[in-house]
Amino acid sequence: MDKIRNFCIIAHIDHGKSTLADRMLELTHTVEQRKMKNQILDQMDLERERGITIKLQPVRMLWRGYTLNLIDTPGHVDFTYEVSRSLAAVEGAVLLVDATQGIEAQTLANLYLALEQNLEIIPVINKIDLPASDVEKVSKEIVNLLGCQKEDIILASAKTGKGVEDILQKVIDHVPAPKSRADELQALIFDSVYDEYRGVVIYVRVFGGDLKKGQAVKFSASEAETEVLDLGFFQPSWVSAPELTNGNIGYLVTGIKDLSLAKVGDTIISKISKTKAFPGYKEIQPMVYAGIFPTEGGEYNKLREAILKLKLSDASLVFEPASSQALGFGFRCGFLGLLHLEIFQERLKREFDLNLIVTVPTVAYKLFLKNGEEKILTTPAEMPDPNHIEYIEEPYVNIEVVSPKAYIGDLISYVIEQRGIAKDTEYLDENRVILRYQIPLSSVLVDFYDKIKSISSGYASLNYDLADYKKCDLVKMEISVAENPVEALTMLTYRDQAHMVGKKIVKKLKDVLPRAQFAIKVQASIGGKIIAAERISAMRKDVTAKLYGGDVTRKRKLLEKQKKGKKRMAQSGRVVIPQEAYLAILKKD
Repeated sequence: MDKIRNFCIIAHIDHGKSTLADRMLELTHTVEQRKMKNQILDQMDLERERGITIKLQPVRMLWRGYTLNLIDTPGHVDFTYEVSRSLAAVEGAVLLVDATQGIEAQTLANLYLALEQNLEIIPVINKIDLPASDVEKVSKEIVNLLGCQKEDIILASAKTGKGVEDILQKVIDHVPAPKSRADELQALIFDSVYDEYRGVVIYVRVFGGDLKKGQAVKFSASEAETEVLDLGFFQPSWVSAPELTNGNIGYLVTGIKDLSLAKVGDTIISKISKTKAFPGYKEIQPMVYAGIFPTEGGEYNKLREAILKLKLSDASLVFEPASSQALGFGFRCGFLGLLHLEIFQERLKREFDLNLIVTVPTVAYKLFLKNGEEKILTTPAEMPDPNHIEYIEEPYVNIEVVSPKAYIGDLISYVIEQRGIAKDTEYLDENRVILRYQIPLSSVLVDFYDKIKSISSGYASLNYDLADYKKCDLVKMEISVAENPVEALTMLTYRDQAHMVGKKIVKKLKDVLPRAQFAIKVQASIGGKIIAAERISAMRKDVTAKLYGGDVTRKRKLLEKQKKGKKRMAQSGRVVIPQEAYLAILKKD
C-alpha cells in the first residue's frame, strides 16, 4: 500500500481537467500513442460534443514504481454529487485553476468538499501558455484562499504538457498512502454502470482486505449475497485482474441482476464477515422536478428500463411513476439542475432511442393546509383548492457569484430583481469579488446563469446550494390551446407575476405553433379567469380559384361554405403541439 496514491482533479468547468488527465496518461504511457484522443476519459459522445465532463471516470497509471489511481471529475454545479463521491474514494486532490479566469465559484465549492474530507490539496495553475494568463494575480488568489506559500503552487499547461511531471511527483511526495481501515474485506461502492453483456459493473475503492475472483461477498445495506465473477482496474478501459488489493480502485462484476441491490454508497464485505459498513453518502436533495412521458404510449416499459439503467450510473436521479390524462403514463423525475435534466433527456433519446415529452420544470414547494396537514408540491396538478391552503413555502438557495469588480453593480441589480436577499460580499483580491445572496430556487431554474454570464461579459461564475424555505404567494396557471387545456404547460407562478408570465407564454406559443385550417385560440388562465390570450389565424385555401366569371353569388356561396367548415373544425379540431413548443416555454427572454 505504500506505493499506491489515490487522487482526483477538481476544478471549475472548462479549466482543463480532462486535458490534464490526457497528458498524464501520455506521460505514464498508460494509453498507447496510437489510441490516444482528446478527452479520452470522457466516455460519452455527449461529453465530447459539449466539451464538459458529466460522469466521473477512474484510471490507473504506473509511474516510477508507484500505482497512481486518478479520478477525473465533472466541473458543473449540477454534477457536484459526482465530485463528492469521487472525493470519498481518494486521499488527495489536484486543485486546478485557470490562469486566465482565476478562482471561480465551482472551484470554491469543490475545494470546500475536498477540505471536508481532509484531503491533501495540491494547487495548480493551468493554461500558463495563453497570452491572457495572469499567473501573478491568480497565485495571490490561491495563497489568500489556501494559506499556502507561492512556491507550493505548480505552474502548468495541460495543452503543452509543461508541469505535468511536477504534478505527478508532488502527488507521490505529498498525497498520503492509503491506510487499511479493517482487517477483513471492506470496499466502498462509489459508482456503477450497466453493461449490455456483463450486467451491473460496480466501481469500488478497497479500504480493507483484498477482493479475488470467485470470492463470496455480500452487500451490507441490502444483505444480498453474490460471487465475484470478474474484477480488475481501469486503463481507462476495463482490464481484468486476479485480485484487487487493499487501497486500490477498480471494478467488480457479480451475479447481481437487480439494479436496486448494488446501490452507490453501500459497502461490499465477505459473505461471512461482520465488518461494519461505511456510513455511505448523504441523501441527495433534488432541486428541479419534471414529468417525462413517452410520445408513444406503448414505450412506457422501455422508458422504465432506460431510467433504471441510467439511475445506476446517476445516483443523484430521483424518480417515481406518474400518470396524466393528456400525456398518459410516465415518470416524475427529480434533478440537481436544468443541465442535469437536459443531459438526462438527451441520453434517453440517444442511448435508448426514445421520443419524449418533458413537462415544464418546477421546484418542490411545501404546502401547509388549513386542516394542519403538510404536503410536498412538485406538480401543478397536486395543487389543491386555494380555500384549503393556509400558506405555501418555496425553497431558497445560497448563491455565490464570483465576478470582476467592474460588473458588481449590474449583477447586484439583477439578483435583487430576481428576489435575491443580500448576505455578504468578500474580495478575493482588489479586482475580484464574491457576492453571496439567498434567492428563490425557481429564479435560478431556467436562464439565471446565462444572464449572469451576459451581464459580466462571460467573466462571472455561479455556484449554489439549498438553504431553507420561505413563504410565497403561488398560483396555478393553465394554458389552453384551441380551448383544450395543455397539462404539460400548466405551471406554478407568483401571483404578482402571473399576468406577465402568461402573456409571454401565449405570445411564444403563437410564434411556434404551426397554423391549422381553423383559427386557434391560445389562452392563459387562473381559476377559470383568462389573464392573457392570443389568436393564430387560420390557413386559407382559395376556394374560388376554379371559378371563371359567373355571378358573384357563386363566390359568396363557396366562401360561406368554407367559413362554416372552419367553424365546425374549430369546435372539434385538436392541435398537436410539437416538442419545440415545450422547449420554447423553458427559455425566458
